[in-house]
Amino acid sequence: MDFKKLSRLLMPEQTLFALPFAYLGVIFARGQGLRTWLLVTTALAAARTAGMAFNRAIDARIDAANPRTKDRAIPKGEIKVPQAVALGVLSCMILVASSFLLNTLCFYLSFVAVLLLTVYSYFKRFSAASHFCLGLTEAAAPIGGYLAVTGRLDALALTLGGAILLWIAGLDIIYALQDKDFDRAEGLHSIPAAYGKKKALAVSGLCYAMSLCAMAAAGLKTNMTMPYWAALVCAALFFGYQQKTAREADIGKATLKIFKVNMYVSPALLAGALADSLLR
Repeated sequence: MDFKKLSRLLMPEQTLFALPFAYLGVIFARGQGLRTWLLVTTALAAARTAGMAFNRAIDARIDAANPRTKDRAIPKGEIKVPQAVALGVLSCMILVASSFLLNTLCFYLSFVAVLLLTVYSYFKRFSAASHFCLGLTEAAAPIGGYLAVTGRLDALALTLGGAILLWIAGLDIIYALQDKDFDRAEGLHSIPAAYGKKKALAVSGLCYAMSLCAMAAAGLKTNMTMPYWAALVCAALFFGYQQKTAREADIGKATLKIFKVNMYVSPALLAGALADSLLR
């Protein structure tokens, strides 16, 4: 596998989007050690790689049948399914090893993360709640970052996880609008396929609103200062833009705009939380 083909499979830019989730957990836990930051980075990158590799392998047949995804690496024959699975397994081993080096609780819960990474792709085959399963998988990032520092699971960790769960679920509902007709034809499940665009966007908007409330609750609990709240306002504006853009007639072009904007949300929140931490 050359780097270009591997990049088409794994989409490394999405790992950069997800890293701030884990870093937020570290910052909220007041973590400072370089070793912790490096191990969290390694664990998150490994988890993201495993998730993408397993997803592409599991969905290979569906991707080949979908006009939107037929040019992905596996349908085009650039990478074989066994290669993707092997990469996923190797990445899971790195995730577990990194978690072991962090603390006992991280090590035990890494197996839960591995389970989520391997099964979430199957959910759309039988449940429209698949968006929330993906959100739960992504929620492991801030929870894991928090546990890496504290070694304990508490209300703050769960609040951070809930914020990311709802954010990603809301985003994935918008993303699924592109495949509404295909999913219906193939018997796949999603909120857009089950309830249509209008209701799907209402659910997505509610998820975004609840995510913002959870992030605000986490900020209040830890006495976050102005930089964090400014970042949260920016996140709210980005979410509002996404909801407005998703109502455009050409959902394919709208989704591209939404994903470009969404790439700024997690770095903005991370910058706000980091600035707050440095100014204390």
